[in-house]
Amino acid sequence: MEKNTRIEEALKVLDTMILSASGWRGVFAETGDEESREAEVSGPHLLVAAAAARVFEAYLEEKKQNARALIVLGFDTRPTGPALAEAMRKSLICELRFLGVSAAPEIMAYTRLLAEKEGERSVGFIYISASHNPVGHNGIKFGLADGGVIPGTENAKLAGRLAGAIEALFSGEGIPLKPEIASAETGGEDSNGTAALKTEALKAYMDFTCTVAGGDPVIEELKEEIKRRPLGIVADFNGSARTCSIDRDFLRKLGVRFRAINDTPGLIVHKIVPEGESLEPCRLFLEECGREDPAFVLGYVPDCDGDRGNLVIRDGEKTRALEAQEVFALALIAELTHLVYTGELRYDNSGNALDKAAVAVNDPTSLRIDRIAKAFDVSVFRAEVGEANVVGLARLLRTQGYKVRILGEGSNGGNITHPAAVRDPLNTILSLVKLLSLRGDGNRQGLFEIWCNLSDQRELYHHDFSLADILASLPAFVTTGTSAPEACLRVKTGDHGVLKEKYQRIFLRDWEAKKDELKGRYGIAGWEAAAYSGMEEKRRLARFGEAGRGGLKIYFLNSDDFPVASIWMRGSATEPVFRVIADAEGSDPRLERELIEWQRKMVQEAEGV
Repeated sequence: MEKNTRIEEALKVLDTMILSASGWRGVFAETGDEESREAEVSGPHLLVAAAAARVFEAYLEEKKQNARALIVLGFDTRPTGPALAEAMRKSLICELRFLGVSAAPEIMAYTRLLAEKEGERSVGFIYISASHNPVGHNGIKFGLADGGVIPGTENAKLAGRLAGAIEALFSGEGIPLKPEIASAETGGEDSNGTAALKTEALKAYMDFTCTVAGGDPVIEELKEEIKRRPLGIVADFNGSARTCSIDRDFLRKLGVRFRAINDTPGLIVHKIVPEGESLEPCRLFLEECGREDPAFVLGYVPDCDGDRGNLVIRDGEKTRALEAQEVFALALIAELTHLVYTGELRYDNSGNALDKAAVAVNDPTSLRIDRIAKAFDVSVFRAEVGEANVVGLARLLRTQGYKVRILGEGSNGGNITHPAAVRDPLNTILSLVKLLSLRGDGNRQGLFEIWCNLSDQRELYHHDFSLADILASLPAFVTTGTSAPEACLRVKTGDHGVLKEKYQRIFLRDWEAKKDELKGRYGIAGWEAAAYSGMEEKRRLARFGEAGRGGLKIYFLNSDDFPVASIWMRGSATEPVFRVIADAEGSDPRLERELIEWQRKMVQEAEGV
């Protein structure tokens, strides 16, 4: 195939990909089928992968005055991962540490460790994964020495260089159109790199997870409490990268009774996104384990790269999946109460916080988070959807003097616990283990007791509380799930700023028609619009079109100008969908149902104008 034809085909592949702050993604299976389980990848796709690696390598070396970079490379258990990794290995010139199959938080913890050892050297990672997307998809994430993904603005710079890098690969020998594909077996040298590197990475991840939990004193305290009050946890790994990581060893060393299903690497038995029906096998497994041993009360399901996981719980004989927003709310309570427990968050005699603390979340995160934060006198800041945006916002807040112990995309579940810079289901599980196990004594309040006192719910606390009691203490909200059918729309309008301008006219018209009814039935007296772009929040938005491709949120206010509900919209940067969400205070689902139906109709009408 001629040079120009190769370049043209690779550029066509590039046009089909989504290049966002959350990673670069597309369908990499050679068949073009997003559900394909074939390992073959076309030459043009391999060329794009090779060029992406070279772009990141140059970026790292620019950051340290062209010093030779060190890159850690790994992938999840998707079948196309080994081929893409081999193309990258052949294109990179810098020193490379190849881990093969690795959970995303594992490769990030190992990168942190190497950065500490290497001092001034430029260290980063490339991780091949499409996270929760279907199995035929794949993608690329880039990260830096702190273990977090690169900021969205930097990601955009790299994306802008990609076409040029594709052409540059042909300036010399280039890479073969079909590089030899590494073995797809997940337990061998080709997929896991050298045994020594993998061992080193697993130890780095184990040590870092202990640090995130609070260090050795907290780990030892948890061990003692779990001995007194046994705790069982199950996992449905769904063939993900977590099958090759630390989960079993870490939880069992903590004293947790642990069981897993679907723990063969690469054997993906159901949808990857850990929501809805994908949680059902884990729920049934927890139910079974709970009948045998009542200590089993929690279960989790990760996505393919293992940086996201949602939960199932057991309450007596009943089991159910938690909503993503509930998962984040529980983790938030756990980590804020732990700050109080350790004396890092203190109060004066009037209940005002003496320490400046905050939580950073994405824009569709429920207002429930604001209610929880208010009880702790902690500030809430929102960024546009995208893990890089939330991580970047938290970094910025820390430079302003805030303690940001916990952050994350509450709409997707899971959390990021500082000093980690990525979601991790193990950290989410550890948050709940602390909340359940650190019960205090006569001299010291436990975590749940601290929450009950600060939230004026003292009557809910008793020493033999269960997870169901903790859930009952959450502020009541009904929120549309991001994977619910009513949350997803298809729009053809390419300019989302124009779409939102049309939507504004429709909203203002409908508001005039609905406002009396909304006030009479739900106490809604007004509204305020906000736009979210990257790390920036713009409140009191006059022109909805200013939100562009970012998030647009309408807050509905009561007579005291206090937000009690909201509707939100944004086109996905990683999937071809336009998402809409409604969020309403209280346990009655009628307002949320009414708002999401109204939101869908307005967006669809704007699309048709």
